Amino acid sequence: MTATLEPAATTKGARAGTAPADVIRRAKEAGVQIVDVKFCDLPGTWQHFSLPLKELTESVFVEGIGFDGSSIRGFQAINESDMLLVPDPASAFVDPCLQVPTLSLTCDVVDPVTGEAYSRDPRYVARKAEQYLVKSGVATTAYYGPEAEFYIFNSARFDQNAHEGYYYIDSEEGIWNSGANGTPNLGHRPRHKEGYFPVPPVDRLQDLRSKIVLAMLAAGIDVEVHHHEVGTAGQTEIDMRFQTLTRMADQMMMYKYVVKNVCHQYGYTATFMPKPLFGDNGSGMHVHMSLWKDDKNLFFDANGYALISDTARWYIGGLIKHAAALLAFAAPTTNSYRRLVPGYEAPINLIYSQRNRSAICRIPVYSKSAKSKRIEFRAPDPACNPYLTFAALLMAGLDGIKHKIEPPKPMDVDLYDLEPEERKHVKNTPGSLAESLAALEADHDFLLGGEVFTPDVIETWLAYKRSKEIDPVALRPHPYEFFLYYDV
Repeated sequence: MTATLEPAATTKGARAGTAPADVIRRAKEAGVQIVDVKFCDLPGTWQHFSLPLKELTESVFVEGIGFDGSSIRGFQAINESDMLLVPDPASAFVDPCLQVPTLSLTCDVVDPVTGEAYSRDPRYVARKAEQYLVKSGVATTAYYGPEAEFYIFNSARFDQNAHEGYYYIDSEEGIWNSGANGTPNLGHRPRHKEGYFPVPPVDRLQDLRSKIVLAMLAAGIDVEVHHHEVGTAGQTEIDMRFQTLTRMADQMMMYKYVVKNVCHQYGYTATFMPKPLFGDNGSGMHVHMSLWKDDKNLFFDANGYALISDTARWYIGGLIKHAAALLAFAAPTTNSYRRLVPGYEAPINLIYSQRNRSAICRIPVYSKSAKSKRIEFRAPDPACNPYLTFAALLMAGLDGIKHKIEPPKPMDVDLYDLEPEERKHVKNTPGSLAESLAALEADHDFLLGGEVFTPDVIETWLAYKRSKEIDPVALRPHPYEFFLYYDV
């Protein structure tokens, strides 16, 4: 179904004033039968359970609903498992992907013993970051606009056990199918790194992307544009209009949910894995940011380089200074570092520049309007937890403003083509998740201001990533090792 709760609370003011009674009334008017409550685990995956609409009372928005926190990644031990979910009425939308009319509510996690917000709830971290911004006096609002890329395949098979390890991806649009036989081959496929962006029939996913966009609009997400991306085999981008930090993190969770489910309904499989294909572009999530004080964009200066202010430059300085630690959240998988390599438009250079996509920080210059001035941090990828990533980016930027951190001088050249003498002065992003985690371990004081991040959250993140991801990957033979070493 594609109904929205009307009047749909899509503006900042309307969302902030949404009352539980209004949500329940509008749900009944929309014919809702089931209520789905969702929350985010520490790594960044939506979790959920459902109840009949009659069980959704105004008291639920205050008292919460119980769940087992010990079964959730990064949450509680089994001896302290009882936790509560408190729905946010401003998050309500009718799920456009389900046949049974279902109301979706994003929840905050609460400790039932103390009645306090749960420190490991990623959404709580994001909300604290917004509160810290206001208390700092620097700005009143942080706006975020992520550009999440993903691949749409027809099939993705993979397995790993004691005697085998493999993956096999297929796509009707993949250039490798140009010679496939068995059924009539209609040709028209984007070559490697040439998917940006020819018209159909080379772009075979136009209608599917449009269906995804219509579902997002039905869910209350304000979409600006969709298009094929650079990679063959269905790389795609759909861009949302900017929003406030926590609300945009909510929308990023909605975005991934809608993409995966609409693709599934039409016989496709979507992945936000940063680097699923060898030899073609990975999927990033470039994050656009700006700080505002009431109605003034603090990042604009008509006399500044690329029209940015001192505040924006110092913000960039903070991002670049703390980039290695930030990537522990923003590029949080071992696969992320298959993307962050030279070439493929990967933003590995710790430099800022106008227009330049080889720098980690780009300043878009499409418009000279003060309202449009923003900076783009290009290293994150869509595997990240958006609540933690957006919060960490804000904290790094605020640290830059607080200490007036100057970034390296801007470079308006292709950083991949630098001469060796020039190249040695340009620092790069970490080469592995292990390096990024070590950087976070050594450099995280900037995250602790206002208790936005707590030592417990950082320690839990480090332990989880090392024990559940780095170590298991390191223990297993890689398929290419057989190519290299089988005949030794």
